[in-house]
Amino acid sequence: MPPASSSRRFRAPGALLLFALALGGAYYARAAVKPSVDSVAEGLTCQCGCGLTVANCNHPQCEFSVPVRDQIEKMIAQGRSREQIIEAFRVKYGEKILSAPTTSGFNLLAWITPFGVIAIGGALLVMVFSRWTSGQPSLPARLDEQNFDAALRRRLDDEVRKDA
Repeated sequence: MPPASSSRRFRAPGALLLFALALGGAYYARAAVKPSVDSVAEGLTCQCGCGLTVANCNHPQCEFSVPVRDQIEKMIAQGRSREQIIEAFRVKYGEKILSAPTTSGFNLLAWITPFGVIAIGGALLVMVFSRWTSGQPSLPARLDEQNFDAALRRRLDDEVRKDA
């Protein structure tokens, strides 16, 4: 009878393989689903100046979003995927057509910077609050008397008594 540890060694790769197959199956199932006009139009920014996506453009007879929605419909009928359609518009109009920056190259900075700023700000807040609540004052509560000249101490005491 094999030891229990050897059977555990075979379970981890098997579980990992099943997980990978499930992810791959989910990816291909998603790719096989025919995209809708709205799902593609959400990925494109309207160029009429409204600042909205093609799917949400609030101009009923928009000179940009209406023809683009028609083009998207034709591309879907040709069997193109969402990614292929968005890539075709990116090639035609450039990066400005995308409703979200790509996650590669310099655009990666647009994705990372906000999280970096939040992390740095949070770390600074933790530092400040920990110093405020540490209970240790930044200056000593009372000065050590042995650091003073005895003659100056007597003179100070005399001056305080005179004024009182």
